[in-house]
Amino acid sequence: MPVRVIPSLLISNGGLVKSVQFKDYKYIGDPINAVKIFNEKEVDEIAIVDIDATRNNRPPNIEKIQEIANEAFMPLSYGGGITKIDEIKSLFYNGVEKVIINKSAHTKPALITQAAKIFGSQSVVVSIDVRKHWMSGYKVYTDNGKKDTKLKPEEFAKQMEDLGAGEILLNNIDLDGTFQGYDIALIEKVSSSISIPLVALGGAANLNDFKLAVKADLKKM
Repeated sequence: MPVRVIPSLLISNGGLVKSVQFKDYKYIGDPINAVKIFNEKEVDEIAIVDIDATRNNRPPNIEKIQEIANEAFMPLSYGGGITKIDEIKSLFYNGVEKVIINKSAHTKPALITQAAKIFGSQSVVVSIDVRKHWMSGYKVYTDNGKKDTKLKPEEFAKQMEDLGAGEILLNNIDLDGTFQGYDIALIEKVSSSISIPLVALGGAANLNDFKLAVKADLKKM
């Protein structure tokens, strides 16, 4: 399976932001400009996540997403506020190739299966945000890292695969924006529980971090 480099861009109030451990969000520019830069870098894919949509109970901003998609020369995935099949259909119609589902994977798991059946599992990505407790180990969180679901990430990832998800996006909240490297133990744990592609987020600082993450994922092969 080929290795892909996928920048993940966080959108808040229409602007590009950067976070540290899912807090301390700082505005860093226009997402359109960022997409143009990554066009020049020839990245494999790009992910856009609207961190306000689910929190504010609003659907995806199709107009803004279409504007971004029109500038992207690579496959584009989108996450944020997705709760309905019609929203997914609209996203695909306006240039998105994959949808990233986080909160709805918990509140409306049937959406994963329905979307996979209609659009294909390869277009359905489930995003899993994780924190590590010193006593109880890794747990899955929702609501921008505020709500502990008590679920183990490797078990939840397998459930999502069984429901029809074609890819897992795995993020360690504690390493987000820290440049301390990926959580290799977490990657190995989740990767070994699923057969679908795994994309790791959180902590990368250099090419060696990428190498270690890929090596960890390949252990399931």
